[in-house]
Amino acid sequence: MLMASRICFSRSIHPLLKANPRTLPLLLSKQQYPKSYPCPLWSSSFSLCLQTLHKSTITNPASFLSHSSFSCSATPLSPSLPMEESIENNPLLQDFDFPPFDVVEAKHVRPGIRALLKKLEDDLLELERTVDPSWPRLVEPLEKIVDRLTVVWGIVNHLKAVKDSPELRAAIEEVQPEKVKFLLRLGQSKPLYNAFKAIQESPDWNTLSDARKRIVESQIKEAILNGVSLEDDKRDQFNKIQQELERLSQKFDENVLDATKKFEKLITDKKEIEGLPSTALGMAAQAAVSKGHENATAENGPWVITLDAPSFIAVMQHARNRSLREEVYRAYVTRASGGDLDNTSIIDQTLKLRLEKANLLNYKNYAEVSMATKMATVEKAKELLEKLRSASWNAAVQDMDDIKVFSKNQGAQEADDLSHWDISFWSERLRESKFDINEEELRPFFSLPKVMDGLFDLAKTLFGIYIEQADGLAPVWNNDVRFYRVRDSSGNPIAYFYFDPYTRSSEKRGGAWMDEVVGRSRVLSRDGSSARLPVAHMVCNQTPPVGSKPSLMTFREVETVFHEFGHALQHMLTKQDEGLVSGIRGIEWDAVELPSQFMENWCYHRDTLMSIAKHYETGESLPEEVYLKLLAARTFRAGSLSLRQIRFASVDLELHTKYVPGGSESIYDVDRRVSERTQVIPPLPEDRFLCSFSHIFAGGYAAGYYSYKWAEVLSADAFSAFEDAGLDDNKVFVEFRGREPSPEALLRHNGLLAIPATASA
Repeated sequence: MLMASRICFSRSIHPLLKANPRTLPLLLSKQQYPKSYPCPLWSSSFSLCLQTLHKSTITNPASFLSHSSFSCSATPLSPSLPMEESIENNPLLQDFDFPPFDVVEAKHVRPGIRALLKKLEDDLLELERTVDPSWPRLVEPLEKIVDRLTVVWGIVNHLKAVKDSPELRAAIEEVQPEKVKFLLRLGQSKPLYNAFKAIQESPDWNTLSDARKRIVESQIKEAILNGVSLEDDKRDQFNKIQQELERLSQKFDENVLDATKKFEKLITDKKEIEGLPSTALGMAAQAAVSKGHENATAENGPWVITLDAPSFIAVMQHARNRSLREEVYRAYVTRASGGDLDNTSIIDQTLKLRLEKANLLNYKNYAEVSMATKMATVEKAKELLEKLRSASWNAAVQDMDDIKVFSKNQGAQEADDLSHWDISFWSERLRESKFDINEEELRPFFSLPKVMDGLFDLAKTLFGIYIEQADGLAPVWNNDVRFYRVRDSSGNPIAYFYFDPYTRSSEKRGGAWMDEVVGRSRVLSRDGSSARLPVAHMVCNQTPPVGSKPSLMTFREVETVFHEFGHALQHMLTKQDEGLVSGIRGIEWDAVELPSQFMENWCYHRDTLMSIAKHYETGESLPEEVYLKLLAARTFRAGSLSLRQIRFASVDLELHTKYVPGGSESIYDVDRRVSERTQVIPPLPEDRFLCSFSHIFAGGYAAGYYSYKWAEVLSADAFSAFEDAGLDDNKVFVEFRGREPSPEALLRHNGLLAIPATASA
């Protein structure tokens, strides 16, 4: 889902960290619908998304299978199955309205998943025997099969993301091949494929709703991508590739998590961490306490520095100790690149198998497979990236020149030889000087409770919905998790969502993501009349409360919450009752970031910002002059941050189009070659960021990372409709754009439109 990403600092008031979840569920595509929506590694939308949770690499036979569902309404397991006491009481196999996150343990996984797969295999055999090219006898029973597995596997996979343990990992690793085997069996079912083809070719085709047509077309396309047309030998080869890709993806993700957790630096001398703000010192002391230093305090230490986002960013932005910054930076960019956790061979093998898979499906490369279910083509994606690159280059060069001049004027010894661990530190000092804004001094104005209240007020204004706490209604996996109910203007419940806000480095993946728990569905109605309501997860890794203070957020963290809430809204506010295309399901992968990035824009809307920016102790509003400074700082280093995203998107496409596995050029050679045109300062020779690039090697974004920029164009253009009409004009909420999107709005938002589009050499 969300990945360990690289970090980019200071776009506006904050450093930018993006990474991080999702593939959209078209009934037969798991690659098309990964588990969650991760944020980009470095996006100009400024959300923090570090680590996408693991997503299946299968072009999934039941793509809406990739995540857990609320309300398990399938028939109970057949009484003919041997029902041991452990099976009868297994919480994964019970009927429930909300998943039993509080009681599921590793010991339930093996017996629960195996019993379920046996039942679903029997159901699939029965469906194939009785299938008819009609909705009630094809799509509806198929949706029920897939949903049952979605519910159960989704619970397990989600707990691995937020409550990881060696025991849970081992259990999942053991049963995962059996789950993949079933998904392949389902996705390659010729009786089901032929039935969908018959519906498409029937004289009643034109009478179907647009939603049903989309479902049928998607199932046919995804079945082909799942190998349904392959002959026996080739199908066997395809299935072996899929199984191995799934294993490699899982291992890659675990290596990144373990490598991130492995780094700990104990500091006892406060001089070594001079410059770190009080919030960061408090977190470092809390980390020390968790490592056995019971008497650690923010004031006197000791302190533990880690590679988790809040700790890493604080060091890179604020630590005056240059050698500390260098040590932490080098550790970050070389994660999972050595020893038992080295991902290099996993990447090589993954790229080799993806190319073999593409060739089996008669595609030239894996990028063509990826684009088969997206809005863009390889050529269109490259064209967009080049247009944005050329518009960003001169601005990025100027960014670097500004930092060099500023650091030299401040007497920095390293001014004439700035390295990667200096950029964030001096960028932050320059931002503070230029805009007179101190990120830490703003934290008291952004307490989590106030931010959520303001966000919910905005949702009420925009969408006419009411959001209320419903803690206690659904089981949760940690005491910090909040549960909410969403009501429409008449007071009727229309959706629910979980919110897990704080970092927990010992058990929780980094990053921020939105995840589907269950989609809206008529077929899976709990009462037989009204549609099942959608449920979502929102997961962040922001600053936790310290002492008696609430969570005091950076502006970056505020943007992250708005970003993930945008994803959740798209899922929760759907009115589509066809479960396979409701909410976030069935949307092209390169469009899924539109609502999330759209919502981020509201962080800079004066009335919205003032509604959330209240001092947590005094209730004082954020001063008007500070708001204006925030607005002015929005495009700070926009060129540099844009180039980072373009680097990641470009190396992704290059690896999945032109790279030859086992050839003369290594994966790191490709990254260095791409960086020559996308980075003002080339990466360190030992930079191994690819070894933690989970988006494309464990998160469903293979040959798809460009989607962040593609969707950013859509979202900027959409928000500009509000700007054109006036953000306070209620009519703008009724009418919307009626033309093709243009990248000019994105360039204008980033302050890059007036920059001459001069490419680098």
